[in-house]
Amino acid sequence: MIHLLVSEVAQSTSSDGGPLWLLAAGPAGGAATYWALFRYYRNTDKSHAYERDTLITAKPVQGSREKVDHISKTRQSGIDGDNSSQHRTRVTRLP
Repeated sequence: MIHLLVSEVAQSTSSDGGPLWLLAAGPAGGAATYWALFRYYRNTDKSHAYERDTLITAKPVQGSREKVDHISKTRQSGIDGDNSSQHRTRVTRLP
């Protein structure tokens, strides 16, 4: 469709002899670039095949229901060993 528009505009010229195809080349090139990038990054036709081919069957969760250290109705809102006020010990410089 775009090539028909470009060929039609390329054959016609303005009244002073300037090529009108040059004016149509910008939007046509922009549309082609946008479509190419969209297809490259989205690749919707390929992602569904990948999802279909890589199915993983779910297995039951393994583990125990052992309760560990439950504290209720306490006035102490902090956590033992809290270091939020000690910035220098929390953040270390990279070597």
